[in-house]
Amino acid sequence: MTPSSKSKQVMGLIGWLVVSFIAAGLGAMASVNASAFYGQLAQPEWAPPAWVFGPAWTLLYALMGIAAWLVWRKGGFRANQAALTLFLVQLAINALWSWLFFAWHLGALAFADILLLWLLILATLLAFWRISRSAGALLVPYLLWVSFAAVLCFSVWQLNPQALG
Repeated sequence: MTPSSKSKQVMGLIGWLVVSFIAAGLGAMASVNASAFYGQLAQPEWAPPAWVFGPAWTLLYALMGIAAWLVWRKGGFRANQAALTLFLVQLAINALWSWLFFAWHLGALAFADILLLWLLILATLLAFWRISRSAGALLVPYLLWVSFAAVLCFSVWQLNPQALG
């Protein structure tokens, strides 16, 4: 690998990580008061403590960025436009969930959003898998976490109809 191509790869990795963490930041903006709001909600007994979400999402966003980079490495954006566009769309839907749930307190729309997110993650995982099995595998923890989060979202919404209309 030439120094120029190594530099391009490093910049590509940084770029995809930045894209992933921008989405995380957009969601976090809606979650500024999430801890206080979430703590006031009735929750199922199996709900994790609020402190678990930050580290879990940080790891997942890092894995997402690495996965996108692995796909990008296989010919760039143009060669993998469908898969990488799916990735970008699911990032936007992911960020929207925090706004729907934490900022706007819209339980039904948050649940619909997370179901759409789950489908988009699955589609992205399959598209990535076809290009790079490693990239697809890196999205498996994300799909599993969002599966759990969807059940939690539904449960919290159902337990708090006044707070989450």
